[in-house]
Amino acid sequence: MSKRLDVLAAVKALIESALPGATVLGIDGKDAAPARVPPNGRVVVRSGEPGEPEIDLCPPVYHYDHRIPIEVDGYQTTARTGEEVIDEMMGRIGAAVEADRTLGGLCNWLEPTVPNTDDIYVEGANPARGGDFDLVASYSTTSPLN
Repeated sequence: MSKRLDVLAAVKALIESALPGATVLGIDGKDAAPARVPPNGRVVVRSGEPGEPEIDLCPPVYHYDHRIPIEVDGYQTTARTGEEVIDEMMGRIGAAVEADRTLGGLCNWLEPTVPNTDDIYVEGANPARGGDFDLVASYSTTSPLN
């Protein structure tokens, strides 16, 4: 696999470990986003945009700041609002990122951006709350295709 796909797979695995009960969907083609949010929440890891690299020559090394969009969805409970539920989910993801900012050595640094939140409306479903943010993975590779 390419470095880009390795980083995306590692981000998905990091989120799965942080939120063991949640449904975590990735870009591997095996997951299709469900129409409704599962009871334990859902996180979608999108492929994002690596952007234009900075290039060191001789030998060539390509440095990327890959913005990986993350969507977090959850239901309110009798004890907590939807905002509190997704805030806890994002907090767990943040703690996992802080515990391994290099994704086991795959990248130089992993940094989350500030989240946006909003209500999610699905006809015939309980109201849910959603949030989205980016994880910016800074990594280097010797080829833009690897």
